[in-house]
Amino acid sequence: MNDPRLTPARPDLAAKHLEGQVEATRFVEGEAREVIDAQAPMRCAPAPDAMMVTEALKGERVTIYEANDEGWSWGQLDGDGYVGWLPSNALVTPGPVPTHRVAVLRTLAFPGPDIKMPPVEMLSLGAQLVVIREEGRFAVSTAGYVPLSHVAPVTDRASDFVAVAERFLGAPYWWGGKTSLGLDCSGLVQLSLTAAGIPCPRDSDMQEKALGTAQPLPAALGNLKRGDLVFWKAHVAIARDATTLLHANAFHMMVQSEPAAECITRIRAAGSDVTSVKRL
Repeated sequence: MNDPRLTPARPDLAAKHLEGQVEATRFVEGEAREVIDAQAPMRCAPAPDAMMVTEALKGERVTIYEANDEGWSWGQLDGDGYVGWLPSNALVTPGPVPTHRVAVLRTLAFPGPDIKMPPVEMLSLGAQLVVIREEGRFAVSTAGYVPLSHVAPVTDRASDFVAVAERFLGAPYWWGGKTSLGLDCSGLVQLSLTAAGIPCPRDSDMQEKALGTAQPLPAALGNLKRGDLVFWKAHVAIARDATTLLHANAFHMMVQSEPAAECITRIRAAGSDVTSVKRL
């Protein structure tokens, strides 16, 4: 059965490439778009109060299958394949392929080579830019003048994805979020692995199926290695070491590091046991 989170198909409309595989009233070719906003909410329905299912960051590509008169576009993110509704004004015709990405939690883009100028935009880890040239301390990009030390070529990879995740300690918990202004458990895992060049699905159940090698339970819980992913139903945490877990969670309402035993006991008391430990 096709997962609706990853399948651009509705009863009234579907992607042309799915013709013959799904039922829909009509099938359309998609149009390529690029996210121009620093971050854009992808929602489950075309309304500002609809649940946010994920965020798209600046420079991401998306294939759009419908744009309505209320300012919403329905499509599929090229990166992780997620399907939903984005604000149409956050999208533009794609420009040149990004050359760099933001490599720090967040940075500012200035209208000129002067940090005293009012910033024009705040960009988050993973946002993608076209850098035109370097000018002093700045990378001159399509977003403006960004501190050169805050960007890296898109081909660069972080050596330790756990260290990337650790930067988010204290960031608020936000369902569907993917920035240091707010993110959820699977968003933290996806951002961190992507920074290390490891492809990663968006949601925790997808991650549990796609990532790593399952370790035998319950023995694995007493033999955690840095970088192990610990899964429950609808939740995921990252092992910092043999006894500590890092996760964005609704109990602390932030990204928190805590003793693994304490975390596992608390979640078990709430009615959920560990379903797997996956080693990358």
